[in-house]
Amino acid sequence: MTRRTVRIAMNGVTGRMGYRQHLVRSILALREQGGLDLGNGETLWPEPVLVGRREHALRALAERHGLTEWSTDLDAVLADDTVDLYFDAQVTSARVEAIKKAIAAGKHVYTEKPTATDVDGALELARLARDAGVRHGVVQDKIFLPGLLKLKRLIDGGFFGEILSVRGEFGYWVFEGDWQEAQRPSWNYRAEDGGGIVVDMFPHWEYVLHELFGRVTSVTAHVATHIPQRWDERGKPYQATADDAAYGIFQLEGGVVAQINSSWTVRVNRDELVEFQVDGTHGSAVAGLRNCRVQHRSATPKPVWNPDIPVTESFRDQWQEVPDNAEFDNGFKAQWELFLRHVVLGEPYHWDLLAGARGVQLAELGLRSAAEGRRLEVPEIAL
Repeated sequence: MTRRTVRIAMNGVTGRMGYRQHLVRSILALREQGGLDLGNGETLWPEPVLVGRREHALRALAERHGLTEWSTDLDAVLADDTVDLYFDAQVTSARVEAIKKAIAAGKHVYTEKPTATDVDGALELARLARDAGVRHGVVQDKIFLPGLLKLKRLIDGGFFGEILSVRGEFGYWVFEGDWQEAQRPSWNYRAEDGGGIVVDMFPHWEYVLHELFGRVTSVTAHVATHIPQRWDERGKPYQATADDAAYGIFQLEGGVVAQINSSWTVRVNRDELVEFQVDGTHGSAVAGLRNCRVQHRSATPKPVWNPDIPVTESFRDQWQEVPDNAEFDNGFKAQWELFLRHVVLGEPYHWDLLAGARGVQLAELGLRSAAEGRRLEVPEIAL
């Protein structure tokens, strides 16, 4: 078994998502398992080069995990011919220029979403990458989660019959920051810094709906800033200028209707932080991050509306748990493995910068729909 090293410039790993999911649970996890078996007598060994603005944070991360390479000079890292791949988990407002530099330097690109602050910028990145001949991918982690993999298994097996509708609920209460520390950074609530739940979550809903049920053809959205004042990381009050809740209706190719509520101002009364209920002529399912429950038409009870008597049955107990039937790895790591195989072996990979642009497009149209108070068509985009 021979080792093939891929050097990855990882920008933004001092942030929560970049650190936990991409560095620790993906790249370092691959190293802990001995690398990625390419199946041809080769093992791919990922070598991270940490990049960011805060020298002390990068040094501390490197020391904590026994890494030797880090830099605050992105240009110097990209000029290094031994660096093969650029990964970006920065705030969205800083992403476009950094990815442009990486493409110009001939690096393959893998990035968090949204890929840009507007669809024109997202499409420009996709065109630049295509013209430069570099391989490119966008994180679309939700479809690699156990609950949604089980849901896809049901779809592929014809469990639902004709799928009629999808209802999604996502969110939790993010503390305002005055009497309890907020779970999300303050920039998330400032539109001028690229914040807002629509630009954060609608790109997720685009690829989840597209991959599982069909392309989004129209969107109707209502957004709100329910909490107008929050407190930042220094305990200082600031005005929240970005939306913290969004209520969307999506028409899909083929006729399926999807409704998805996204909120950082909702207290959780469900089994998981995100759940999707899919209803079809032959059966229904409720899928979360890890679990999935089903009710087939042959086992569907016959509820009768009668508000004059107490409920005598437990509706949740009438659903059956879908078994794992497989070992599920971390969703971020699973996609990293596919992208790395795409980079070094040329294996097919369609979650690219064009797919990322579709997510940006849906967020942009969702905000416009809310501002104009009307349903908007979602045209197909291409390079």
